[in-house]
Amino acid sequence: MSSEMVVNVSPRETRAALLENGVLQELFIERASKRGLTGNVYQGRVSKVLPGMQAAFIDIGLERTAFLHVSDIVQPADAEGASEAARTDSVRELVGEGSDILVQVLKDPLGTKGARLTTFVTIPSRYLVYMPFGRGVGVSARIEADAERQRLREAMQAFITPGDSGGYIVRTAAEGASMDALRADMLFLRKLWEVITGKARATPQGTLIHEDLPLPLRLMRDLVGESVDRVLVDHEATCERMREFAATFMPGLGARVERYAGSRPIFDLHGVEEEIQRSLDPKVALKSGGYLIIDQTEALTTIDVNTGGYVGHRNLEETIYRTNLEAAVTIARQLRLRNLGGIIIIDFIDMEEDEHRRQVLQALEKALAKDHAKTHVSAVSLLGLVEMTRKRTRESLAHQLCMACPACEGRSFVKTPETVCYEIFREILRQAGQFDLQQLLVLAHQDVIDRLLDEESAALGELEVQVGKPIRLQTESLYLLDQYDVVLM
Repeated sequence: MSSEMVVNVSPRETRAALLENGVLQELFIERASKRGLTGNVYQGRVSKVLPGMQAAFIDIGLERTAFLHVSDIVQPADAEGASEAARTDSVRELVGEGSDILVQVLKDPLGTKGARLTTFVTIPSRYLVYMPFGRGVGVSARIEADAERQRLREAMQAFITPGDSGGYIVRTAAEGASMDALRADMLFLRKLWEVITGKARATPQGTLIHEDLPLPLRLMRDLVGESVDRVLVDHEATCERMREFAATFMPGLGARVERYAGSRPIFDLHGVEEEIQRSLDPKVALKSGGYLIIDQTEALTTIDVNTGGYVGHRNLEETIYRTNLEAAVTIARQLRLRNLGGIIIIDFIDMEEDEHRRQVLQALEKALAKDHAKTHVSAVSLLGLVEMTRKRTRESLAHQLCMACPACEGRSFVKTPETVCYEIFREILRQAGQFDLQQLLVLAHQDVIDRLLDEESAALGELEVQVGKPIRLQTESLYLLDQYDVVLM
């Protein structure tokens, strides 16, 4: 399976698309005005401690204070050789209002929620993740070969001396890496941590201490490996930076970074722009004729599977089974593409046979195995529902690119012209009964005015007779469908 990364750079925005066999799988967007905060390290100030929630709000210099739970605070029991008896569940014993605290962003601010923080700082490199307050050596579960896992673990333990603090996680990219490369990464991370702690002692509260790499370099570090055949970049300076980064940290992969110099926009060439527009539509068509409805809310995301125009060839059960199988693969791709996270409820079409349920669930889990975000899937319920979670660290694609509809204020529906007409009638009666007036002027949306002059013309005439005053109508082009004014004249 061929895989490539396509990077589009504009003055204020960088976008990257991961393609597998020419099909868009993941999209990454970073804007200069709103860079992601995940991974950034701040010198914060404890602004408020909430014992009832066992949490604290931390001022890190953002518009909203960030949230720190007691479970994300380093405790004495976390230190090497410390006793578990030293652990406490009281947030007041760990932090105090007004005190300084070194924190790292776990999750970007989402909607009305502030950033989620931790004091368990982790610093990633190409092959390793350094945990200054951790212990031991862990190996990524994606490295499946037992011999390779053992080799990596023994190599790391050989580098660690008794006086060293902190722990390490060996990343998936380290599979097959030499001992020299692992040691170089380890020394780099230790030096970087020294720099971070030095800055923290010398900087005031609410200050950014360490910022993660820009998007193109993060992608080189985290995603570009043996599985990515080519990285195509349409910006000369960014292309050179990625090549330099590869030469330093990823020897042998720099040759895969290519400069795109064509006249046609790189995202148009690969069909990414069209796919982005489709990914904002709640309806996703299946090749068989079925379709999905994806509804993202504040609390969770629901996905409804429908047969649509697919009628099958054998019987109803077989039709439902084939639709659900196709939907499972499509759902896994849509979760990655739209970056949907949190709680996800999938409403598969009800299947009678247990074997069919098992195979659909298996197809979903197999498709999710390619996902870089951590997922957990439950069994298919008797109602055909599947509950799953997907780790969420940044806003979804829809939240990045869109805003709440000004007409419906994010409710996804607006009042009909008929409803607005009746509201206008009631308002006219209300105003006519309270004030002495010569005539009334109704300002409203074109669709509302059209209905008042057509379907509701008889009712409007009766209303004129009832109030005894003429009623004028005027279209207001700037008004939304449910906006109107009754002006007394």
